[in-house]
Amino acid sequence: MSGWADPLRVRVAVADPRGREDLLAMLTGGGVAVVDEADGPADVLLAAADTLDEALALCDSRGRPGGATTPALAMVGVFAPAAMRRAIAAGVRTMLWRAEATPANLLAALHSARHGDGRLPYAVLVRLLGAEPRPASAPPSPLTVRQTEVLALMAEGHGNAAIARMLRCSEHTVKNVSYELMARLQVRNRAQAVARAVRAGLI
Repeated sequence: MSGWADPLRVRVAVADPRGREDLLAMLTGGGVAVVDEADGPADVLLAAADTLDEALALCDSRGRPGGATTPALAMVGVFAPAAMRRAIAAGVRTMLWRAEATPANLLAALHSARHGDGRLPYAVLVRLLGAEPRPASAPPSPLTVRQTEVLALMAEGHGNAAIARMLRCSEHTVKNVSYELMARLQVRNRAQAVARAVRAGLI
């Protein structure tokens, strides 16, 4: 366990700069040294964003993927199966669901990334293993992009208030989108909507 006693040099990249201070506060007192590019190499690149694709873009802008050796931890709010496959193919093996990010969980995930351990949220892993890509001949999705975003967040267990914060809209908008997507999927509640969307490969 000596690796836990060594200082962990972490470079932080965030999609929304407003969340950087909160993230740095979570790292305080955990044996973590937050470093900038001018400080030399880091042990782990922490990429924090709303979606996994946004986190991958942060990694890519700093040389990962594409040959750099710095391990990356993606901390995001939404995990789409297709984006997870892209992340794994790009070499990002450690991911943390933002809703589960406590100082202890974040520190554990950073050490997992440092040592090359694969680490995925359990519920997300289940979705990834159970999700099949839609066949090329499949009809286009009956849902709009916004409806798909709301449905994906529903599948992660978020309530209307949390979805509104992540999508930067009002709860009223989220409720309206929810009613519309349930009507399009011909279901009566959120659980049925998520189940039908997963079976159809919509999320």
